[in-house]
Amino acid sequence: MTLYINCCVREESRTDRLAQAVLQKLGGDFTELKLYEENLKPLDRETLNKRTALIKQGDYSDPMFDHAKQFASADTIVIAAPYWDLSFPSTLKIYIENIYVTGIVSAYDESGMPVGLCKAKELYYITTAGGPYDPTYSYGYIESLAKNYFGIPKTHLVKAEMLDIIGNDAEEILNQEVSRILGNAIL
Repeated sequence: MTLYINCCVREESRTDRLAQAVLQKLGGDFTELKLYEENLKPLDRETLNKRTALIKQGDYSDPMFDHAKQFASADTIVIAAPYWDLSFPSTLKIYIENIYVTGIVSAYDESGMPVGLCKAKELYYITTAGGPYDPTYSYGYIESLAKNYFGIPKTHLVKAEMLDIIGNDAEEILNQEVSRILGNAIL
């Protein structure tokens, strides 16, 4: 099962348009998680204390762990996150905060090093940017988490940038990227 984590808020999202091309190319069924409809909350003291106590007991039956279980069991992860204010939307950070559960998505070995427990072998990170795109604080972060903490060995960056620059044809840039995706350039 492919898990599509949709961080796009706009109805006619350019990022979602690229993600739909990736999902089409991957084929098969997918589960879409629209983060803006999930009402996820940042971890506060009370929630963190509850979560820590449940993890210590090895009790992962609480609904607070459902997103982590879903993420860990996916065969492929597709994240669509527009490039906002030099990073990704805050809902993605809140989602990561909620799914990073020791015993579900990761564990730690005897030396204290993280060991990923996720089933997925690939993660696709899709983004669009109005200007130049710097992956440092978005894809770079997700790539590091995937490889070093989740155990997902292969990541792909799919992007269209410079979409809002005067003189650029945003539609043509998007069409070229969709053609590249569907032409098997990334799979």
